[in-house]
Amino acid sequence: MTTRSDLLGSVTESSRGALLRSEEYEDLFDQAPVIFAALSGPQHLLEAANPAFFAVFGGERSATGVPVGELFPELRRQGVLDRLDAVYRTGTAYRARGGRLVVGSPGAEREGFFDFTYEPRRDGSGRIDGVIVIAVETTAHHHAQLLAAEQRVLLEQIARDAPLGETLTGMARAIEDLAPGLLVSVLLLDPDGERLRHGAGPSLPAFYNELIDGIPIGPRVGSCGTAAYLRAPVVVSDIAADPRWEDYRELAARAGLAACWSTPIMSGDDQLLGTFAMYHRTPKEPEDKDVALSAAFARITALAIERHHALEAGRAAQQREKAAREDLAFVLEASTAITREPHYFDCLQCMARLTVPALAPLCTVHVVEDGRTRLIAAAAPDPATEGLLAAAGIRDDIDRAVARVLTSGRTETGGGGAPAPAARPDVTGYACVPLTTRGRTFGVLTLLTTDGPLDEHVVALAEELARRAASSADNAHQFTDRVRLARDLQAGLLPPELPAIPGAELAASYHPAGEGLDVGGDFYDVFPLPDDRWALMVGDVCGRGAVAATTTGMVRHTARAAARLLNDPADVVTAINEALTEGTTEDTFVSLVYGELRHAGSRLSLDLMRAGHVPPLVRRADGTVEELAHPGLLLGIDRDVAGTPCHIELSPGDSLVLVTDGITEARSPEGTFFDEHRLADALTSLPGAAPTAASVVAAVTAAVTAFAGDSTPDDQATLVLTATS
Repeated sequence: MTTRSDLLGSVTESSRGALLRSEEYEDLFDQAPVIFAALSGPQHLLEAANPAFFAVFGGERSATGVPVGELFPELRRQGVLDRLDAVYRTGTAYRARGGRLVVGSPGAEREGFFDFTYEPRRDGSGRIDGVIVIAVETTAHHHAQLLAAEQRVLLEQIARDAPLGETLTGMARAIEDLAPGLLVSVLLLDPDGERLRHGAGPSLPAFYNELIDGIPIGPRVGSCGTAAYLRAPVVVSDIAADPRWEDYRELAARAGLAACWSTPIMSGDDQLLGTFAMYHRTPKEPEDKDVALSAAFARITALAIERHHALEAGRAAQQREKAAREDLAFVLEASTAITREPHYFDCLQCMARLTVPALAPLCTVHVVEDGRTRLIAAAAPDPATEGLLAAAGIRDDIDRAVARVLTSGRTETGGGGAPAPAARPDVTGYACVPLTTRGRTFGVLTLLTTDGPLDEHVVALAEELARRAASSADNAHQFTDRVRLARDLQAGLLPPELPAIPGAELAASYHPAGEGLDVGGDFYDVFPLPDDRWALMVGDVCGRGAVAATTTGMVRHTARAAARLLNDPADVVTAINEALTEGTTEDTFVSLVYGELRHAGSRLSLDLMRAGHVPPLVRRADGTVEELAHPGLLLGIDRDVAGTPCHIELSPGDSLVLVTDGITEARSPEGTFFDEHRLADALTSLPGAAPTAASVVAAVTAAVTAFAGDSTPDDQATLVLTATS
């Protein structure tokens, strides 16, 4: 094969020798792939040229002998003749790479790029008598380089996640730069899969882009709608004559468009993404270059769209995840707040407050109590919105909807085919959600909105919140019932009121441990005896609950019965111990202080038995405190509890203070016991010479609370007897 360097060498060698005849040129270059022309004289007469020359510049081979400037006047405007003149005049060769020329006859011009060599030709005596032109067309290579550069820019945009519109517009402009005269459009498949939406069309008229936005996909919908329908390229070289453009022909004419070649944009898994179209303002068939551009950029467009879809899917997933986290946080925070409410109605009222405005601008809660449905809570962001509940008819509409949900046990939204709150013009949507627990619907949460219907997401949140609130409310209901039952039982184990003893004041307090769910073992009692005597006692049964309650009842009733028959406090305590050791099968023990009181002139005389209990304290009227710490064994452990009473006398202003170990063993936050010493200090610091029994109890309670706080791990009981006269 003859190479370009071989040909140029031959020409150069020949130019240094005798002048080659035209026939010799033809023999040498006729079949050569390079462009060759031999020009003679200062007018650059076309002496000889090969077919490749005429294929590029036009004309016929018979045109020899004519100045090249006359044959191809467009060359003069582009400076070609000036360079030929310079070579002929100076004898210096001219070489250029990638020179641009517009060639072709009027109406058929095209842009080309060439590597040129203009070599001076000499006769036998060495004088310049012409110019040899040899060129290689590099248009395809130039376009390939530009195409690669544009593709690289677009791929970089895709890689850095540039907005899809920016990428598509840049691509369209790049193609229009590579192929002047073309107008590029990209349409994207609508999510419904039935229409095409505007993606890019920077050089098309704005009205045209607007009017084709949303065109359907079908067999006769221009080039793009048809290409999307067929999933295949559609070439329309003359819009005015093509039946597929019948409905859009007038629009195309108005936009000055005469041809349209559309290619479907397909994903990697062969799914339609949109269409890629090239328009031309004159009827025209696509050239090979156009087909190559279309194929290359359709692939890049598919990549950009898929990347965009992936990013959008990622963002949507992040939004869903964020929404899910927010929903979960709302439900958890609301559930926690509701659970903190210890009482049934407080739980449901808390739920109503939390739904506004998070779920809806207006909320009501109805419950069934004693066979009747009643409104127990309503919430709104402002009085005006809450006032809707007072509007004529709306309360009745809500009541009817609530009744239906109580019957069905299912959520009702919208109208439900029956008169409903949403039928009113000022209420645009509603949802009635059942409050159900253990298979029983006991109430209804109703949400009302004034700015559109409630969506499924809000209803789902309301259902989850209602489910949790119903469980919490049911637990609170059971808790309330248990507390009430425990308090009722505890009250039955304590005297309903303290008796009036002549010459004395009595005061007492009882604080159950924790939340008061179980019956405690602390107790006190004061009751009359024959011969103007009185019995009093304070005790503590080990444990809590039913066993403690039973034991407490046994101790109190045994003491009341035995004290009326026996005149000695020691015998009464012995009787109680026998009842505990013989009457119970469990290891139950009791600490106790039992005493009997009689009047001795202006004083009160007491005989006290202590059985393993906190030592009694006596606060004298002068403020001094005495501890009665005589020994005594716990009851219920051994049948022998032998002991003798401790005798004391109380003068006016003196107080006997009896407490359970819940007082002395109350702990500070650091774990320190309150103990008997702090109790004595609290009694010593009482103001006044003769505090009342009630003020003594109050002082003890205040001191323990200040030391250990309101919560107590054990029951606390205090009984105070103060001599008055």
